[in-house]
Amino acid sequence: MLPTIDQLHAWRDRVRDPALTVMLGVQLLLIMAAEPFAATGLKGSSTVLELVLVAFAFLIVLVSRGPIMTTVAALAVISTLAGSLFNIVAPSTPTRMLAHAGALGGSVVVAYVVGRAVLAPGAVNTHRVFGAIVLYLNFGMLFATGYRLIWDLIPNSLSGVPSEMSPTQASGTIFYFSYVTLTSIGFGDIAPVDPFARGLANLEGIIGQLYPATLLARLVTLELESRPRR
Repeated sequence: MLPTIDQLHAWRDRVRDPALTVMLGVQLLLIMAAEPFAATGLKGSSTVLELVLVAFAFLIVLVSRGPIMTTVAALAVISTLAGSLFNIVAPSTPTRMLAHAGALGGSVVVAYVVGRAVLAPGAVNTHRVFGAIVLYLNFGMLFATGYRLIWDLIPNSLSGVPSEMSPTQASGTIFYFSYVTLTSIGFGDIAPVDPFARGLANLEGIIGQLYPATLLARLVTLELESRPRR
């Protein structure tokens, strides 16, 4: 017998917090293994990268709350899955754009859902701390997708990412650029040239500086509020 709607909602409520922990693991796998592997251009790296992104997309559906966010997350999964599968079979600019659109939608859902959970009133626990890390890493993924969209449309928008570089190599390289921008490391080996890429880099750098300070202040406030008054 098929599960009822209420049973599905109850199951999603139970797995939502553990899904955040799994999502953090997938993000670290993406940052530390899948994307660097893709940047090397080795055979099979594109397939590995697409599969990790699809796994992340399904986790987005699990953590989403409410019918609107769930619908947006489901559409993002469909878009990412379709674009990724088509990109593996027959790579092309339209299929990459479809996957990017899904990735952008999914990142927005993660930012909204996880952001509300992390910053909402209540005691500070392990899941909330993991959620804060997920949200921070999600900013890097969100901006990386934005840079990829710009690079696909304007191949010379980023110096250090040649237009003749394969899409898989470009994805891994741009992912690296996004996180050095988010953390304000800025090695200088890659730099935005296009005005829109520069504007995106400025915004990411600002968020990378403000988010940790804002988060720390909020978590300290929540911890103090949750303590029993004497």
